[in-house]
Parts: sequence; structure tokens; C-alpha cells
Amino acid sequence: MTDTAPLTRTHERGITVLTLDAPDRRNALSAGLVGKLSATLARCAKDADVRAVVLTHTGSTFCAGADLKEPPNPYVFVALLRQIVESPKPVVARVDGHVRAGGLGLLGACDVVVASTGSDFAFTEVRIGVAPAVISLPLLPRLEPRLAARYYLTGEKFAAPAARGLGLVTEVADDPDAALADLVDALRRASPQGLAATKSLLTAKVLRAFDHHAEDYVQLSASLFASSGAREGMTAFLERRDPAWVL
Repeated sequence: MTDTAPLTRTHERGITVLTLDAPDRRNALSAGLVGKLSATLARCAKDADVRAVVLTHTGSTFCAGADLKEPPNPYVFVALLRQIVESPKPVVARVDGHVRAGGLGLLGACDVVVASTGSDFAFTEVRIGVAPAVISLPLLPRLEPRLAARYYLTGEKFAAPAARGLGLVTEVADDPDAALADLVDALRRASPQGLAATKSLLTAKVLRAFDHHAEDYVQLSASLFASSGAREGMTAFLERRDPAWVL
């Protein structure tokens, strides 16, 4: 973790807003960012003045997934996802732009996701020769299975209304900030004890996925990323060309 990791924090009337703030890097998940986000969320979980956390972003991309130049340790990333799920404070994502790969894992771990009508999403892993393994821990228990199969297998981009049908997004709004304001005002009226107890009911199924599959999914991800197919896929991505398997 580094103090310069691109994350900013503000707080007003019980709501802490954490902003991914590296638009030039499409808010990619570096080791430093994952570490700082985890440490900040841990403080929020223990802070009696925090009723809920909002996770948002600067720039046109919420999160493009793992930073290929400084990738996080997969076990640390799994721990971050579980930390969001287990936090006694509701975590709300605000999206106004693009979300890819590991960024979708963050949305899956959050309790509520508000997205603008112009936002778009994609599980791009299959197109570089890997699989959305680790991010499936919070996602698959929440997603509609038949639609998940389509978007996991094709890697195609889909819009916010489709993301809502999939179960990835809670609310789609022309003005996500107005929708978010109504939501956080409602959370301010809820008791901290009631929120924590209710969240534990809602997340029990997701946490069972972590308990049963975390190690297997980390190992699967590691083996795929070490493969020749993934090397070709990532090289093609960086070189802005089609990988060798494209017909």
C-alpha cells in the first residue's frame, strides 16, 4: 500500500464517499489502490460516525479491472471483495461510465449499485484467454444465471438496462447523483444496528461462496494468467490487435 494511491475520501452527515481518482489509468486496480481502499474501508467499518459508504470515481471509467503494470496480489483482492461484503456498513456504488473485468467484482461486492443510463459493462476476461474467476465470488450468487452465461462467454459490452436485468445494477438513472441522494437519505434514517443485522442476512449466500470457492478460484486464475494463451491475449490487447485465435 502507498500513501499516493489514487483514492480520495470525503464525509458528510454519516456518509463517507470514497472516490477512485486515477482517470488517466482508467482507475485500474493497482496493488497500492487495493491496499489503500482496504485500509480505508476498515476504518469506516469501525467508525460510529459512518452510516454508509459510497464508492464512486472520477473520469469516464469507474474501473477498468486489474492494473497490468502493478497488479494486486489475488489473495489481497479476494480479501478486499470479502471485506466489502462483510462490512457492517452498507456500501453503495455510483457508476457513470465504463466498468470492465475486476471493476465488476467491486460492483458485485457492493450492496447497491446506482448507474447512469450511459454506463456500460463487459466481462472482458474471455477475450484475453482467462476467466472471470475471482470476481465470480461476489457476482455469481447475485446474477441471473442465463444472462450471466451470455455475458461471461461472449465478453460483449452491455448497457445499463441489461446490467439491471442481469442483477449487476440496482437502479439506472438519467441523473445518478439525484438517485444516489435519495438513497443515502434513506440510509441516514436507518439504525446502525438494523443496517448491520439486515446486511448480514442479505450477504450470507455470497459469503458462503467465498468460504467454499475462494482458494479454487484464485488457483484457476493464477494458472490461466500463467498460460501461453493468456500471454498472447494480453500482448494482443497491449498491441491493439486481435489475438491469434480470432476467426
